[in-house]
Amino acid sequence: MRDRDRKPKFQRPEGPKRHAGPRREAGRRQPWRGREGAADDTVILYGWHTVTAALANPKRRIRKLFLTENAARRLADDKIDTRVTPEIVRPTLIDQRLGPDAVHQGMLAEAEPLASPDIDTLPQEGIVLVLDQITDPHNVGAIMRSAAAFAVKAIVTTARHSPEATGVLAKSASGALELVPLVTVQNLARALTEMNERGFLTVGLDSQGEQNLASVALREPLALVLGAEGKGLRQLTRETCGVVARLDMPGEIKSLNVSNAAVLALYIGASRLCLMS
Repeated sequence: MRDRDRKPKFQRPEGPKRHAGPRREAGRRQPWRGREGAADDTVILYGWHTVTAALANPKRRIRKLFLTENAARRLADDKIDTRVTPEIVRPTLIDQRLGPDAVHQGMLAEAEPLASPDIDTLPQEGIVLVLDQITDPHNVGAIMRSAAAFAVKAIVTTARHSPEATGVLAKSASGALELVPLVTVQNLARALTEMNERGFLTVGLDSQGEQNLASVALREPLALVLGAEGKGLRQLTRETCGVVARLDMPGEIKSLNVSNAAVLALYIGASRLCLMS
């Protein structure tokens, strides 16, 4: 049969497009690739605790919010204000944005970074954590979560050789990114020197420390300084700390993962300071 003898296929006449709720057409967009359409300074937040903590933080500006139908229903049931009109999308769209291994629970937010306080605004009480080039976002996120549990006043980290406060770090922190101020400095030794001058007791944690942390005369304001796994504290960091102490372990393994070491150091520090008050 020649082409001109073929009967034309029936085509449904075009009518007005149907919309099923606010901005639902977002779920039919082309797959996301990386941070397509997002500004360079966009912070990516995903997961229930991470996103709801951001929504509850008045200092966090939410640019866009992507939700699955189930996540939107859960937010509504819990009476959580989304603050912006969410885009309802299929779970696969968020999977494509984050990767298949990200546990996003149907929630993804694009937000602006939180402001970094200045080092001279640190409170003269309680505990501050200082991170010396810890680059693993899972570890930093876990440390932030522990910091929030122990009411740490702030975390000081370097602008370089540290993970961005977004994505995996935010998810690992499980909402703590909104609770513990993150102070970013250009030069850690200079920042520690300033903290020493302002009356902080700066205690570097190192397996070769001369004293056991449990025997150090701790006082407020206290800064606990943690080094990266493997490398530990850098030499200049060690030399700038007022005290270098170790965590004594009774077992055969004498060192801990840095996030676990942070928990133990915080427990010792908080217990000692509590006894003094």
